[in-house]
Amino acid sequence: MHSAPPLPPYDTTVRALRAAGCVFAEDEARLLHAAADSAAHLDRLVTDRAAGFPLEHLLGWAEFSGLRVTVRAGVFVPRRRTEFLVERAAEATPEAACVVDLCCGTGALGAALARLRPAVQLHAADVDAEAVACARVNTAAYGGVVHSGDLFDALPAGLRGRIDVLLCNVPYVPTGELALLPGEARLHEDRRALDGGRDGLDVLRRVVAEAPQWLAPGGRLFFEAGERQIPAATAAVRDAGLLPEVAHDEQREASVLIATRDAG
Repeated sequence: MHSAPPLPPYDTTVRALRAAGCVFAEDEARLLHAAADSAAHLDRLVTDRAAGFPLEHLLGWAEFSGLRVTVRAGVFVPRRRTEFLVERAAEATPEAACVVDLCCGTGALGAALARLRPAVQLHAADVDAEAVACARVNTAAYGGVVHSGDLFDALPAGLRGRIDVLLCNVPYVPTGELALLPGEARLHEDRRALDGGRDGLDVLRRVVAEAPQWLAPGGRLFFEAGERQIPAATAAVRDAGLLPEVAHDEQREASVLIATRDAG
């Protein structure tokens, strides 16, 4: 019985990745070697990575907020800067809170928050079937219930007026700027997870307009926006009758808006 040929040397993989422009070639080479079960498999992984496929899609997982999050090909990869949103939400999450991760993608935000606040009742929803499948895997350990559908239409009516914490990482890239995104996102992630419309706030406005009906008194909505979008996003929050607050993390270049329903 013939044994499988050994994997190519690590240095060979590093050189191939460097030649393809991978900035973190050494780290990526280690991950690809660990993921490969044969020389042929490694060759496919390296070839696809050199062609611009996201590393996370090739590995089948992404690191986020201390978790290894399952990610399928084509699904939005959670960004590390969004850990700031989870941290701010965790500070405001009461015990046994009702938490909803809307536009959940992989469900990374909801899972990360539930890891920090284990007593929460977690729901998540997304319009993309592949994302929903990932979210079911990623939230299972926390008792998450994942729904399929467009924004609030996906949620059971029984959650109306009961949501204490609403996480919503809406797409906020203006349509005209999609071409400026790195190829990993532009070519390999679901466009619906990126395209925020003319000014990047189309989906956000829909969420903010309906949020008061779904938030519990004193409930909070957390979402990201680009720095130049903050004035318009803040205005949308106020127009919906919610109280806006803006938080920044300069190190992660993240801006999070918090929209609170009046406790009365």
